[in-house]
Amino acid sequence: MPERIIIIGAVALGPKVACRLKRLNPEARITLIDRDNLISYGGCGIPYYIGGDIADLKGLFSTFAHAVRDIEFFRTDKGVDALVGVEAISINRKEKKLLVRNVNSNKELELEYDKLVIATGATPVRPPFPGVDLSGVFVVSNLHHASAIKERISKGAVEKAVVIGAGAVGIELAEAMADMWEVDTTIIEMADHVLPAALGKNISAVVEKELRENDINLLLSQKVVRINGDKENRVTSVETTETTVSCDMVVLAAGVRPNSELAKDAGLAIGRYGGILVDPCMQTTDPDIYAGGDCVEVQNIINGQSMLMPLGSLANRQGRIIATNINGGCEHFKGAVGSFCIKVFGLGVAKAGLTFEQAESAGFDPVYSVVSQSDRAHFYPDSDFMYMKLIADRKTRKILGVE
Repeated sequence: MPERIIIIGAVALGPKVACRLKRLNPEARITLIDRDNLISYGGCGIPYYIGGDIADLKGLFSTFAHAVRDIEFFRTDKGVDALVGVEAISINRKEKKLLVRNVNSNKELELEYDKLVIATGATPVRPPFPGVDLSGVFVVSNLHHASAIKERISKGAVEKAVVIGAGAVGIELAEAMADMWEVDTTIIEMADHVLPAALGKNISAVVEKELRENDINLLLSQKVVRINGDKENRVTSVETTETTVSCDMVVLAAGVRPNSELAKDAGLAIGRYGGILVDPCMQTTDPDIYAGGDCVEVQNIINGQSMLMPLGSLANRQGRIIATNINGGCEHFKGAVGSFCIKVFGLGVAKAGLTFEQAESAGFDPVYSVVSQSDRAHFYPDSDFMYMKLIADRKTRKILGVE
């Protein structure tokens, strides 16, 4: 009897597992399920769709040959069944059954599996302050959110916007709104510098300068108290501990939390940050259940500690490993160094490893050096200045991070 593989989640890791596993084992019966009707898309491209760099939404869920990755594509081109508009309700590990529900009809169905893959992703954090449910307040976690934001802006309904959170997503969204649509945009961040989880203050100061020079208003070291609205529940302003900013739209970009409730309810181990715990083979505490992507915790190679690292690049790597191991292989995901790279107007911003502050917290005795130099030979056309910060351990001289 062909092995039955069910994959919960069909955005990044899920389709990667399904397609690779089908290549490795053409006889396998593979089923993708997702509560959304849009699947297998590049979520990292959402800010660039909102900003107009990507003109057509279909570009985010199409192949390089312009084939749309929908349920028919997976069925005919990949030999994989895809059930959309279907959410996973519970896992019966003893009987190897997954209870699912159609989100439109509420009809429930039990699916039997031999191996199960949890790729449930992460959900944007909705902070506890009042006003997050007002009309005009958005989160960005899927293509429906992206379409709603772009439609609102393109119709001229937004003159002033506030982005709460100065992480990578918040900065990319702020640039998208200000650059393409000329929306008066303010970023509010409770930390004292932008990209606080990724950069130290030295390099983040360069990013802050670039943002301000491109008319992004930065309010740092300020905590949001509430989002205010009018009598029709439409957002009118954001109130912080120091000021009030009028606006027509608010985007919450204060981080994400892993969607691990399904795994937790099934008795699988959950880590200190709320992500599913997996071993190097990407197996959970149930050897017949694998997990990967934004819903799991991974090991930081530098300090050996667990962390959340919601990146599509890692999800795709983990997906290949999961498929290989389900097929009887023995590949390991050894962890990550926390690398990331984003564009901020005319800057390219990148980081790998630990910041100085993270190194101190991890028990290292860190030192650092900041240099500025040409990014190529100074006589070469279009050469420009580059700023770099290197963090190392004083005792071992081991490099801990670079920004």
